[in-house]
Amino acid sequence: MMKYPKEYLEEIKSRLKVSTVVSKYLAIKKKGKEFVGLSPFKNEKTPSFTINDEKGFYHCFSTGEHGNIFDFLMKTQNLKFGEAVRSLANLAGIQPHRFTKQDEQREKDWNIYTEIYATYIKSNKINIVSKNYQNNKILDYLKNRSLDSKVVEEFSLGYVPFESKTFLNMKSQFEEKSLKDSGLFYLDERKNEYVDRFRGRLIFPIYSLTGKPIAIGGRIIEDNKKLAKYINSPETNFFKKGNNLYNLNKARKVSIKNNEVYLVEGYMDVISLYNNQIFNCVANLGTALTNRQVLSLGQFYPEIIICFDGDDSGFKAALRAAENSLKFLQPEKQISFLFLPNGEDPDSFIKSKGREYFLKYSDDNKIQIHRFIFNHYINNSKKTPTELAMIEKKLTNLANTIVDNIVKKYVLGYFLDQLLNFLPSKINFNQKNYKPKNTKSLEITKNIYKETQKFNSIEIKEFSMLYIILNNLDFFFHRLDLFNDVLFFSEENKILFQLIEQSLKDRNFNDIIIDNKYLDKINKFATVKHIVKKNDENHSKLVEIFEDIKKDLKTYSLELRIQELESKFAKDFNQTTFDEIRRLKKEQNIN
Repeated sequence: MMKYPKEYLEEIKSRLKVSTVVSKYLAIKKKGKEFVGLSPFKNEKTPSFTINDEKGFYHCFSTGEHGNIFDFLMKTQNLKFGEAVRSLANLAGIQPHRFTKQDEQREKDWNIYTEIYATYIKSNKINIVSKNYQNNKILDYLKNRSLDSKVVEEFSLGYVPFESKTFLNMKSQFEEKSLKDSGLFYLDERKNEYVDRFRGRLIFPIYSLTGKPIAIGGRIIEDNKKLAKYINSPETNFFKKGNNLYNLNKARKVSIKNNEVYLVEGYMDVISLYNNQIFNCVANLGTALTNRQVLSLGQFYPEIIICFDGDDSGFKAALRAAENSLKFLQPEKQISFLFLPNGEDPDSFIKSKGREYFLKYSDDNKIQIHRFIFNHYINNSKKTPTELAMIEKKLTNLANTIVDNIVKKYVLGYFLDQLLNFLPSKINFNQKNYKPKNTKSLEITKNIYKETQKFNSIEIKEFSMLYIILNNLDFFFHRLDLFNDVLFFSEENKILFQLIEQSLKDRNFNDIIIDNKYLDKINKFATVKHIVKKNDENHSKLVEIFEDIKKDLKTYSLELRIQELESKFAKDFNQTTFDEIRRLKKEQNIN
Protein backbone atom coordinates (compact mmCIF):
# COMPACT_ATOMS: atom_id res chain seq x y z
CA MET A 1 0.00 0.00 0.00
CA MET A 2 1.33 3.44 -0.94
CA LYS A 3 2.05 5.68 2.03
CA TYR A 4 1.19 9.35 2.23
CA PRO A 5 4.14 11.61 3.10
CA LYS A 6 4.17 12.46 6.78
CA GLU A 7 4.42 16.18 6.00
CA TYR A 8 1.29 16.00 3.82
CA LEU A 9 -0.77 14.42 6.61
CA GLU A 10 0.61 16.90 9.15
CA GLU A 11 -0.35 19.78 6.86
CA ILE A 12 -3.97 18.55 6.78
CA LYS A 13 -4.08 18.11 10.56
CA SER A 14 -2.53 21.52 11.14
CA ARG A 15 -5.23 23.22 9.04
CA LEU A 16 -8.25 21.46 10.56
CA LYS A 17 -9.37 21.48 14.15
CA VAL A 18 -10.92 18.24 15.33
CA SER A 19 -14.02 20.17 16.41
CA THR A 20 -14.35 21.64 12.88
CA VAL A 21 -14.46 18.17 11.33
CA VAL A 22 -16.67 16.54 13.98
CA SER A 23 -19.21 19.39 13.98
CA LYS A 24 -20.08 18.60 10.36
CA TYR A 25 -21.45 15.23 11.46
CA LEU A 26 -22.32 15.62 15.14
CA ALA A 27 -23.91 18.19 17.43
CA ILE A 28 -21.20 19.41 19.83
CA LYS A 29 -21.07 22.07 22.52
CA LYS A 30 -18.15 24.02 24.01
CA LYS A 31 -17.42 23.08 27.59
CA GLY A 32 -14.35 24.75 29.05
CA LYS A 33 -11.36 24.02 26.82
CA GLU A 34 -13.08 21.04 25.22
CA PHE A 35 -16.19 20.20 23.20
CA VAL A 36 -18.72 17.54 24.20
CA GLY A 37 -21.43 15.66 22.36
CA LEU A 38 -23.43 12.47 22.23
CA SER A 39 -21.34 9.48 21.23
CA PRO A 40 -21.52 8.55 17.50
CA PHE A 41 -20.56 5.02 18.51
CA LYS A 42 -23.38 4.31 20.97
CA ASN A 43 -26.96 5.44 21.67
CA GLU A 44 -26.89 7.58 24.79
CA LYS A 45 -28.73 10.44 26.45
CA THR A 46 -25.82 11.88 28.45
CA PRO A 47 -22.86 13.19 26.40
CA SER A 48 -19.69 11.13 26.86
CA PHE A 49 -17.90 12.14 23.63
CA THR A 50 -15.18 14.79 24.11
CA ILE A 51 -12.96 16.71 21.69
CA ASN A 52 -9.66 18.31 22.60
CA ASP A 53 -8.50 20.64 19.80
CA GLU A 54 -5.33 21.57 21.65
CA LYS A 55 -4.13 17.95 21.68
CA GLY A 56 -5.80 17.06 18.39
CA PHE A 57 -7.93 14.08 19.37
CA TYR A 58 -11.42 12.91 20.35
CA HIS A 59 -12.29 10.40 23.06
CA CYS A 60 -15.49 8.51 23.77
CA PHE A 61 -15.72 7.59 27.45
CA SER A 62 -18.64 5.20 26.94
CA THR A 63 -16.91 3.03 24.30
CA GLY A 64 -13.22 3.87 24.68
CA GLU A 65 -12.96 4.99 21.05
CA HIS A 66 -10.09 7.45 20.58
CA GLY A 67 -8.37 9.04 17.60
CA ASN A 68 -7.65 11.97 15.29
CA ILE A 69 -9.59 13.48 12.38
CA PHE A 70 -8.65 10.64 10.01
CA ASP A 71 -9.81 8.03 12.54
CA PHE A 72 -13.10 9.88 13.04
CA LEU A 73 -14.04 9.81 9.36
CA MET A 74 -12.96 6.19 8.94
CA LYS A 75 -14.96 5.00 11.94
CA THR A 76 -18.10 7.14 11.65
CA GLN A 77 -18.41 7.45 7.85
CA ASN A 78 -17.07 3.98 6.98
CA LEU A 79 -14.25 5.36 4.82
CA LYS A 80 -10.91 3.82 3.98
CA PHE A 81 -7.83 5.75 5.04
CA GLY A 82 -7.16 7.09 1.54
CA GLU A 83 -10.77 8.23 1.20
CA ALA A 84 -10.59 9.99 4.55
CA VAL A 85 -7.34 11.73 3.54
CA ARG A 86 -8.82 12.94 0.23
CA SER A 87 -11.99 14.19 1.94
CA LEU A 88 -10.07 16.10 4.62
CA ALA A 89 -7.52 17.47 2.14
CA ASN A 90 -10.41 18.94 0.17
CA LEU A 91 -11.89 20.44 3.35
CA ALA A 92 -8.48 21.93 4.23
CA GLY A 93 -8.03 23.40 0.76
CA ILE A 94 -5.02 21.22 -0.08
CA GLN A 95 -4.36 19.60 -3.45
CA PRO A 96 -4.83 15.79 -3.48
CA HIS A 97 -1.65 13.69 -3.36
CA ARG A 98 -1.56 11.43 -6.43
CA PHE A 99 1.54 9.30 -5.77
CA THR A 100 3.09 10.17 -9.13
CA LYS A 101 6.85 10.24 -9.73
CA GLN A 102 6.62 14.03 -9.66
CA ASP A 103 5.02 13.84 -6.20
CA GLU A 104 7.78 11.54 -4.98
CA GLN A 105 10.50 13.82 -6.35
CA ARG A 106 8.81 16.87 -4.85
CA GLU A 107 8.77 15.16 -1.46
CA LYS A 108 12.52 14.48 -1.71
CA ASP A 109 13.21 18.05 -2.81
CA TRP A 110 11.07 19.35 0.06
CA ASN A 111 13.07 17.41 2.64
CA ILE A 112 16.37 18.71 1.21
CA TYR A 113 14.98 22.26 1.03
CA THR A 114 13.87 22.37 4.68
CA GLU A 115 17.10 20.72 5.82
CA ILE A 116 19.11 23.45 4.04
CA TYR A 117 17.09 26.14 5.82
CA ALA A 118 17.37 24.40 9.19
CA THR A 119 21.15 24.17 8.77
CA TYR A 120 21.42 27.79 7.66
CA ILE A 121 19.32 29.06 10.59
CA LYS A 122 21.28 27.04 13.13
CA SER A 123 24.69 28.13 11.84
CA ASN A 124 23.76 31.85 11.89
CA LYS A 125 21.97 31.68 15.24
CA ILE A 126 25.36 30.81 16.75
CA ASN A 127 26.59 34.26 15.71
CA ILE A 128 24.24 35.77 18.31
CA VAL A 129 24.30 33.25 21.17
CA SER A 130 27.95 32.19 21.03
CA LYS A 131 30.32 33.88 23.48
CA ASN A 132 33.14 33.31 21.02
CA TYR A 133 31.48 35.57 18.47
CA GLN A 134 31.28 39.16 19.61
CA ASN A 135 29.95 41.73 17.14
CA ASN A 136 29.23 44.96 18.96
CA LYS A 137 26.90 46.30 16.27
CA ILE A 138 24.52 43.34 16.35
CA LEU A 139 24.64 43.15 20.16
CA ASP A 140 23.88 46.86 20.47
CA TYR A 141 21.03 46.52 17.99
CA LEU A 142 19.50 43.61 19.91
CA LYS A 143 19.73 45.54 23.15
CA ASN A 144 18.18 48.69 21.67
CA ARG A 145 15.25 46.67 20.28
CA SER A 146 14.75 44.76 23.57
CA LEU A 147 15.63 41.45 21.90
CA ASP A 148 17.01 39.30 24.71
CA SER A 149 18.26 35.72 24.66
CA LYS A 150 14.74 34.42 25.34
CA VAL A 151 13.41 36.09 22.17
CA VAL A 152 16.41 34.95 20.16
CA GLU A 153 15.71 31.39 21.23
CA GLU A 154 11.92 31.58 20.78
CA PHE A 155 12.13 32.92 17.21
CA SER A 156 15.52 31.38 16.27
CA LEU A 157 16.89 34.79 15.31
CA GLY A 158 20.35 34.91 13.78
CA TYR A 159 22.94 37.22 12.31
CA VAL A 160 24.71 36.77 8.99
CA PRO A 161 28.05 38.58 8.98
CA PHE A 162 29.29 40.37 5.87
CA GLU A 163 32.17 37.91 5.70
CA SER A 164 29.76 34.95 5.75
CA LYS A 165 31.24 31.60 4.68
CA THR A 166 27.94 29.73 5.03
CA PHE A 167 27.77 28.69 1.38
CA LEU A 168 31.25 27.11 1.45
CA ASN A 169 30.48 25.37 4.75
CA MET A 170 27.18 23.95 3.43
CA LYS A 171 28.57 22.96 0.02
CA SER A 172 30.12 19.85 1.54
CA GLN A 173 26.69 18.73 2.76
CA PHE A 174 24.36 19.79 -0.08
CA GLU A 175 24.52 19.96 -3.86
CA GLU A 176 25.23 23.34 -5.41
CA LYS A 177 21.92 23.33 -7.34
CA SER A 178 19.92 22.68 -4.16
CA LEU A 179 21.69 25.54 -2.37
CA LYS A 180 21.00 27.87 -5.29
CA ASP A 181 17.33 26.77 -5.53
CA SER A 182 16.84 27.55 -1.84
CA GLY A 183 17.12 31.29 -2.59
CA LEU A 184 19.58 31.81 0.26
CA PHE A 185 22.46 32.44 -2.13
CA TYR A 186 22.91 34.00 -5.54
CA LEU A 187 25.76 33.87 -8.05
CA ASP A 188 27.96 36.95 -8.35
CA GLU A 189 28.87 36.51 -12.03
CA ARG A 190 31.66 39.09 -11.88
CA LYS A 191 33.49 37.17 -9.16
CA ASN A 192 32.00 33.82 -10.18
CA GLU A 193 31.14 32.94 -6.61
CA TYR A 194 27.97 32.48 -4.59
CA VAL A 195 27.04 35.29 -2.22
CA ASP A 196 24.91 35.04 0.92
CA ARG A 197 21.73 37.00 0.22
CA PHE A 198 21.32 38.01 3.89
CA ARG A 199 24.89 39.05 4.71
CA GLY A 200 25.03 41.91 7.19
CA ARG A 201 21.47 41.28 8.35
CA LEU A 202 19.56 40.14 11.39
CA ILE A 203 17.50 37.18 10.13
CA PHE A 204 13.94 36.16 11.04
CA PRO A 205 13.20 32.52 10.06
CA ILE A 206 9.79 31.93 8.49
CA TYR A 207 8.11 28.57 9.09
CA SER A 208 5.38 26.53 7.45
CA LEU A 209 2.22 25.68 9.37
CA THR A 210 3.81 22.43 10.46
CA GLY A 211 6.90 24.21 11.80
CA LYS A 212 9.33 23.54 8.95
CA PRO A 213 11.67 26.42 7.98
CA ILE A 214 10.81 27.64 4.47
CA ALA A 215 12.14 31.20 4.14
CA ILE A 216 14.06 34.05 5.77
CA GLY A 217 13.34 37.70 6.43
CA GLY A 218 16.38 39.92 6.92
CA ARG A 219 16.92 43.42 8.34
CA ILE A 220 20.04 45.48 7.79
CA ILE A 221 21.45 46.73 11.11
CA GLU A 222 23.81 49.38 9.75
CA ASP A 223 22.84 52.71 8.22
CA ASN A 224 23.22 52.09 4.51
CA LYS A 225 20.80 53.89 2.22
CA LYS A 226 21.96 51.82 -0.75
CA LEU A 227 20.49 48.68 0.80
CA ALA A 228 16.82 47.87 1.44
CA LYS A 229 16.01 47.88 5.14
CA TYR A 230 14.11 44.58 4.89
CA ILE A 231 14.32 41.76 2.36
CA ASN A 232 12.73 38.31 2.16
CA SER A 233 13.72 35.05 0.53
CA PRO A 234 12.78 35.07 -3.15
CA GLU A 235 9.85 32.88 -4.14
CA THR A 236 10.81 29.25 -4.65
CA ASN A 237 9.02 25.97 -5.36
CA PHE A 238 8.22 25.76 -1.65
CA PHE A 239 7.75 29.38 -0.62
CA LYS A 240 5.19 31.85 -1.95
CA LYS A 241 4.98 35.12 -0.04
CA GLY A 242 1.25 35.47 -0.61
CA ASN A 243 0.55 32.00 0.79
CA ASN A 244 2.37 32.38 4.09
CA LEU A 245 2.32 34.47 7.26
CA TYR A 246 5.06 35.06 9.80
CA ASN A 247 4.40 33.28 13.12
CA LEU A 248 1.25 31.47 11.95
CA ASN A 249 2.90 28.18 12.98
CA LYS A 250 2.81 29.43 16.59
CA ALA A 251 -0.38 31.50 16.45
CA ARG A 252 -2.52 28.62 15.19
CA LYS A 253 -1.75 26.67 18.37
CA VAL A 254 -3.29 29.35 20.61
CA SER A 255 -6.44 29.80 18.49
CA ILE A 256 -8.29 27.53 20.92
CA LYS A 257 -7.85 30.15 23.65
CA ASN A 258 -8.47 33.26 21.52
CA ASN A 259 -11.29 34.36 19.23
CA GLU A 260 -9.22 36.95 17.38
CA VAL A 261 -5.82 37.20 15.74
CA TYR A 262 -3.81 40.39 15.15
CA LEU A 263 -2.44 40.80 11.65
CA VAL A 264 0.44 43.31 11.68
CA GLU A 265 2.99 44.49 9.12
CA GLY A 266 6.42 43.61 10.50
CA TYR A 267 8.48 40.93 12.18
CA MET A 268 9.32 43.24 15.09
CA ASP A 269 5.61 44.01 15.59
CA VAL A 270 4.94 40.30 16.05
CA ILE A 271 7.90 39.80 18.38
CA SER A 272 6.96 42.77 20.59
CA LEU A 273 3.34 41.61 20.89
CA TYR A 274 4.52 38.07 21.61
CA ASN A 275 6.98 39.39 24.21
CA ASN A 276 4.00 41.03 25.94
CA GLN A 277 2.03 37.78 26.13
CA ILE A 278 -0.08 38.48 23.04
CA PHE A 279 0.65 35.23 21.22
CA ASN A 280 -2.23 35.46 18.72
CA CYS A 281 -0.37 37.62 16.21
CA VAL A 282 1.02 37.19 12.68
CA ALA A 283 2.57 39.40 10.00
CA ASN A 284 2.30 39.46 6.24
CA LEU A 285 5.56 39.25 4.32
CA GLY A 286 6.02 42.59 2.67
CA THR A 287 3.16 42.17 0.21
CA ALA A 288 -0.42 43.38 0.10
CA LEU A 289 -2.77 41.10 2.02
CA THR A 290 -3.73 38.18 -0.23
CA ASN A 291 -6.81 35.96 -0.50
CA ARG A 292 -4.80 32.94 0.62
CA GLN A 293 -3.59 34.69 3.77
CA VAL A 294 -7.11 35.71 4.76
CA LEU A 295 -8.42 32.18 4.17
CA SER A 296 -5.54 30.67 6.16
CA LEU A 297 -6.28 32.87 9.17
CA GLY A 298 -9.99 32.19 8.83
CA GLN A 299 -9.36 28.47 9.32
CA PHE A 300 -8.20 29.15 12.87
CA TYR A 301 -9.80 32.39 14.10
CA PRO A 302 -13.37 33.77 13.99
CA GLU A 303 -12.05 37.37 13.88
CA ILE A 304 -9.07 38.91 12.12
CA ILE A 305 -7.96 42.30 13.48
CA ILE A 306 -5.79 44.07 10.92
CA CYS A 307 -3.46 46.46 12.74
CA PHE A 308 -1.21 48.39 10.39
CA ASP A 309 1.00 51.39 11.15
CA GLY A 310 -0.75 54.62 12.15
CA ASP A 311 0.43 56.67 9.15
CA ASP A 312 -0.77 57.40 5.60
CA SER A 313 0.91 54.35 4.08
CA GLY A 314 -0.53 52.15 6.84
CA PHE A 315 -4.02 53.54 6.21
CA LYS A 316 -3.74 53.00 2.45
CA ALA A 317 -2.56 49.44 3.03
CA ALA A 318 -5.53 48.89 5.35
CA LEU A 319 -7.98 50.18 2.74
CA ARG A 320 -6.53 47.85 0.09
CA ALA A 321 -6.75 44.97 2.55
CA ALA A 322 -10.36 45.86 3.42
CA GLU A 323 -11.58 46.00 -0.17
CA ASN A 324 -9.79 42.76 -0.99
CA SER A 325 -10.95 40.91 2.14
CA LEU A 326 -14.61 41.97 2.26
CA LYS A 327 -15.55 39.08 -0.03
CA PHE A 328 -14.56 36.52 2.63
CA LEU A 329 -17.01 37.63 5.33
CA GLN A 330 -19.18 34.83 6.68
CA PRO A 331 -21.89 34.75 9.36
CA GLU A 332 -19.42 33.30 11.86
CA LYS A 333 -16.33 35.20 10.63
CA GLN A 334 -15.42 38.86 11.13
CA ILE A 335 -12.67 41.17 9.91
CA SER A 336 -11.90 44.35 11.85
CA PHE A 337 -9.36 47.16 11.62
CA LEU A 338 -7.38 48.80 14.37
CA PHE A 339 -5.66 52.13 13.73
CA LEU A 340 -2.98 53.21 16.17
CA PRO A 341 -2.17 56.87 16.92
CA ASN A 342 -0.30 58.57 14.10
CA GLY A 343 3.40 57.69 14.08
CA GLU A 344 2.93 54.54 16.14
CA ASP A 345 3.27 50.91 15.08
CA PRO A 346 2.41 47.85 17.22
CA ASP A 347 6.07 47.50 18.25
CA SER A 348 6.45 51.05 19.58
CA PHE A 349 2.90 51.28 20.93
CA ILE A 350 2.99 48.18 23.13
CA LYS A 351 6.49 48.97 24.36
CA SER A 352 5.40 52.41 25.53
CA LYS A 353 1.87 51.57 26.74
CA GLY A 354 2.02 47.93 27.79
CA ARG A 355 -0.17 44.89 27.22
CA GLU A 356 -3.32 45.88 29.12
CA TYR A 357 -3.48 49.32 27.53
CA PHE A 358 -2.99 47.82 24.06
CA LEU A 359 -5.81 45.30 24.57
CA LYS A 360 -8.19 47.93 25.94
CA TYR A 361 -7.30 50.29 23.10
CA SER A 362 -8.03 47.46 20.69
CA ASP A 363 -11.45 46.72 22.22
CA ASP A 364 -12.40 50.41 22.24
CA ASN A 365 -11.13 51.40 18.80
CA LYS A 366 -11.36 48.46 16.41
CA ILE A 367 -13.89 48.99 13.63
CA GLN A 368 -15.64 46.34 11.57
CA ILE A 369 -14.63 46.13 7.95
CA HIS A 370 -17.90 47.31 6.39
CA ARG A 371 -18.04 50.36 8.66
CA PHE A 372 -14.41 51.22 7.91
CA ILE A 373 -15.02 51.07 4.15
CA PHE A 374 -18.19 53.17 4.35
CA ASN A 375 -16.62 55.78 6.64
CA HIS A 376 -13.62 56.12 4.35
CA TYR A 377 -15.66 56.89 1.24
CA ILE A 378 -18.23 59.14 2.88
CA ASN A 379 -15.62 61.12 4.87
CA ASN A 380 -13.53 61.72 1.76
CA SER A 381 -16.37 63.10 -0.36
CA LYS A 382 -18.14 66.44 -0.65
CA LYS A 383 -21.47 64.57 -0.50
CA THR A 384 -22.76 66.10 -3.73
CA PRO A 385 -25.43 64.10 -5.59
CA THR A 386 -22.93 62.94 -8.22
CA GLU A 387 -20.34 61.92 -5.63
CA LEU A 388 -22.96 60.10 -3.56
CA ALA A 389 -24.09 58.28 -6.71
CA MET A 390 -20.50 57.24 -7.38
CA ILE A 391 -20.09 56.08 -3.78
CA GLU A 392 -23.30 54.05 -3.96
CA LYS A 393 -22.07 52.38 -7.14
CA LYS A 394 -18.65 51.64 -5.60
CA LEU A 395 -20.10 50.26 -2.36
CA THR A 396 -22.70 48.18 -4.21
CA ASN A 397 -19.99 46.64 -6.36
CA LEU A 398 -17.89 45.88 -3.29
CA ALA A 399 -20.83 44.30 -1.44
CA ASN A 400 -21.62 42.14 -4.47
CA THR A 401 -18.16 40.55 -4.24
CA ILE A 402 -19.11 38.90 -0.92
CA VAL A 403 -19.36 35.15 -1.48
CA ASP A 404 -21.85 34.42 1.32
CA ASN A 405 -25.27 35.59 0.10
CA ILE A 406 -26.69 36.27 3.55
CA VAL A 407 -23.76 38.45 4.62
CA LYS A 408 -23.85 40.14 1.22
CA LYS A 409 -27.47 41.07 1.78
CA TYR A 410 -26.85 42.71 5.16
CA VAL A 411 -23.66 44.51 4.15
CA LEU A 412 -25.40 45.93 1.09
CA GLY A 413 -28.36 46.85 3.31
CA TYR A 414 -26.00 48.63 5.70
CA PHE A 415 -24.38 50.63 2.89
CA LEU A 416 -27.71 51.68 1.39
CA ASP A 417 -29.23 52.37 4.80
CA GLN A 418 -26.37 54.71 5.72
CA LEU A 419 -26.48 56.50 2.36
CA LEU A 420 -30.16 57.30 2.94
CA ASN A 421 -29.05 59.76 5.61
CA PHE A 422 -27.65 61.97 2.85
CA LEU A 423 -30.77 62.04 0.65
CA PRO A 424 -32.91 65.23 0.40
CA SER A 425 -35.66 65.29 3.00
CA LYS A 426 -38.53 65.46 0.48
CA ILE A 427 -39.02 63.47 -2.71
CA ASN A 428 -42.15 63.74 -4.84
CA PHE A 429 -44.45 60.77 -4.67
CA ASN A 430 -45.66 59.06 -7.83
CA GLN A 431 -49.43 59.52 -7.64
CA LYS A 432 -50.38 57.97 -10.94
CA ASN A 433 -52.74 55.36 -9.51
CA TYR A 434 -53.24 56.62 -6.01
CA LYS A 435 -54.22 59.86 -4.26
CA PRO A 436 -53.93 59.51 -0.49
CA LYS A 437 -56.48 61.28 1.63
CA ASN A 438 -55.05 63.32 4.49
CA THR A 439 -58.26 64.41 6.23
CA LYS A 440 -58.19 61.33 8.46
CA SER A 441 -55.49 58.91 9.51
CA LEU A 442 -55.01 55.47 10.93
CA GLU A 443 -54.47 55.63 14.66
CA ILE A 444 -51.43 53.39 14.31
CA THR A 445 -49.72 55.85 11.96
CA LYS A 446 -50.26 59.08 13.90
CA ASN A 447 -47.04 60.85 14.80
CA ILE A 448 -44.96 57.87 13.64
CA TYR A 449 -42.68 59.81 11.36
CA LYS A 450 -39.55 61.38 12.81
CA GLU A 451 -36.95 62.80 10.48
CA THR A 452 -34.03 61.55 12.53
CA GLN A 453 -35.26 57.98 12.95
CA LYS A 454 -32.99 55.22 11.60
CA PHE A 455 -34.30 52.00 10.11
CA ASN A 456 -32.68 48.63 9.68
CA SER A 457 -32.39 46.87 6.32
CA ILE A 458 -35.53 44.75 6.92
CA GLU A 459 -37.70 47.81 7.55
CA ILE A 460 -36.26 49.35 4.37
CA LYS A 461 -37.37 46.26 2.45
CA GLU A 462 -40.83 46.52 3.99
CA PHE A 463 -41.08 50.16 2.86
CA SER A 464 -40.02 49.05 -0.63
CA MET A 465 -42.73 46.41 -0.75
CA LEU A 466 -45.39 48.88 0.41
CA TYR A 467 -44.14 51.42 -2.16
CA ILE A 468 -44.54 48.89 -4.99
CA ILE A 469 -48.06 48.00 -3.87
CA LEU A 470 -49.27 51.57 -3.34
CA ASN A 471 -48.00 52.62 -6.75
CA ASN A 472 -49.63 49.66 -8.51
CA LEU A 473 -52.94 49.11 -6.75
CA ASP A 474 -54.77 48.39 -10.01
CA PHE A 475 -52.33 45.63 -10.84
CA PHE A 476 -52.39 44.02 -7.38
CA PHE A 477 -56.18 44.16 -7.34
CA HIS A 478 -56.01 41.47 -10.06
CA ARG A 479 -53.02 39.64 -8.54
CA LEU A 480 -53.92 39.18 -4.89
CA ASP A 481 -52.25 35.75 -5.07
CA LEU A 482 -48.89 37.54 -4.84
CA PHE A 483 -49.76 38.52 -1.27
CA ASN A 484 -49.63 34.87 -0.15
CA ASP A 485 -46.82 34.20 2.38
CA VAL A 486 -45.80 37.87 2.60
CA LEU A 487 -44.13 38.51 5.96
CA PHE A 488 -43.76 41.82 7.81
CA PHE A 489 -41.80 42.34 11.04
CA SER A 490 -42.57 45.96 11.83
CA GLU A 491 -45.99 46.16 13.49
CA GLU A 492 -46.94 49.45 11.75
CA ASN A 493 -46.02 48.14 8.32
CA LYS A 494 -47.80 44.87 8.97
CA ILE A 495 -51.04 46.68 9.90
CA LEU A 496 -50.87 48.87 6.79
CA PHE A 497 -50.28 45.83 4.57
CA GLN A 498 -53.28 44.05 6.12
CA LEU A 499 -55.41 47.15 5.59
CA ILE A 500 -54.39 47.37 1.91
CA GLU A 501 -54.95 43.66 1.36
CA GLN A 502 -58.43 43.77 2.91
CA SER A 503 -59.36 46.93 0.97
CA LEU A 504 -58.38 45.28 -2.31
CA LYS A 505 -60.38 42.18 -1.46
CA ASP A 506 -63.39 44.40 -0.65
CA ARG A 507 -62.81 46.44 -3.86
CA ASN A 508 -62.54 49.62 -1.77
CA PHE A 509 -58.91 50.57 -2.44
CA ASN A 510 -59.82 54.17 -3.35
CA ASP A 511 -60.81 54.72 0.26
CA ILE A 512 -57.44 53.73 1.76
CA ILE A 513 -56.51 56.48 4.21
CA ILE A 514 -52.85 56.94 5.20
CA ASP A 515 -51.28 59.73 7.19
CA ASN A 516 -49.13 61.97 4.96
CA LYS A 517 -46.11 61.67 7.25
CA TYR A 518 -46.25 57.90 7.06
CA LEU A 519 -46.57 58.17 3.29
CA ASP A 520 -43.52 60.44 3.17
CA LYS A 521 -41.56 57.89 5.17
CA ILE A 522 -42.41 55.06 2.78
CA ASN A 523 -41.51 57.23 -0.18
CA LYS A 524 -38.24 58.44 1.30
CA PHE A 525 -36.89 55.10 2.45
CA ALA A 526 -38.09 52.77 -0.31
CA THR A 527 -34.82 51.96 -2.09
CA VAL A 528 -36.61 50.48 -5.14
CA LYS A 529 -38.53 53.60 -6.15
CA HIS A 530 -36.26 54.52 -9.05
CA ILE A 531 -36.39 50.98 -10.46
CA VAL A 532 -40.17 50.89 -10.03
CA LYS A 533 -40.61 54.21 -11.85
CA LYS A 534 -38.54 52.96 -14.76
CA ASN A 535 -40.64 49.80 -14.97
CA ASP A 536 -44.11 51.12 -14.15
CA GLU A 537 -45.53 49.54 -17.33
CA ASN A 538 -43.46 46.35 -17.08
CA HIS A 539 -45.56 44.15 -14.82
CA SER A 540 -43.30 41.12 -15.10
CA LYS A 541 -40.39 43.20 -13.80
CA LEU A 542 -42.52 44.50 -10.93
CA VAL A 543 -43.45 40.95 -9.98
CA GLU A 544 -39.78 39.97 -10.09
CA ILE A 545 -38.81 42.81 -7.74
CA PHE A 546 -41.78 42.07 -5.47
CA GLU A 547 -40.90 38.36 -5.26
CA ASP A 548 -37.25 39.13 -4.51
CA ILE A 549 -38.25 41.28 -1.54
CA LYS A 550 -40.73 38.65 -0.36
CA LYS A 551 -37.94 36.05 -0.56
CA ASP A 552 -35.58 38.24 1.47
CA LEU A 553 -38.20 38.71 4.17
CA LYS A 554 -38.78 34.96 4.33
CA THR A 555 -35.02 34.38 4.64
CA TYR A 556 -34.93 36.84 7.52
CA SER A 557 -37.74 34.94 9.20
CA LEU A 558 -35.71 31.73 8.89
CA GLU A 559 -32.68 33.49 10.38
CA LEU A 560 -34.69 34.61 13.40
CA ARG A 561 -35.98 31.09 13.91
CA ILE A 562 -32.47 29.64 13.59
CA GLN A 563 -31.14 32.13 16.14
CA GLU A 564 -33.96 31.20 18.51
CA LEU A 565 -33.21 27.48 18.15
CA GLU A 566 -29.46 28.01 18.51
CA SER A 567 -30.06 29.81 21.82
CA LYS A 568 -32.30 26.93 22.88
CA PHE A 569 -29.70 24.37 21.79
CA ALA A 570 -27.00 26.12 23.82
CA LYS A 571 -29.14 25.44 26.91
CA ASP A 572 -30.78 22.04 26.35
CA PHE A 573 -28.20 20.43 23.99
CA ASN A 574 -31.03 18.51 22.34
CA GLN A 575 -30.31 16.51 19.16
CA THR A 576 -33.82 17.22 17.82
CA THR A 577 -33.16 20.94 18.15
CA PHE A 578 -29.85 20.53 16.34
CA ASP A 579 -31.54 18.58 13.50
CA GLU A 580 -34.19 21.30 13.15
CA ILE A 581 -31.43 23.93 12.92
CA ARG A 582 -29.77 21.96 10.13
CA ARG A 583 -33.12 21.56 8.32
CA LEU A 584 -33.83 25.29 8.50
CA LYS A 585 -30.32 26.16 7.33
CA LYS A 586 -30.82 23.86 4.35
CA GLU A 587 -34.16 25.56 3.61
CA GLN A 588 -32.39 28.91 4.03
CA ASN A 589 -29.83 27.98 1.38
CA ILE A 590 -32.54 26.78 -1.00
CA ASN A 591 -34.53 29.94 -0.43
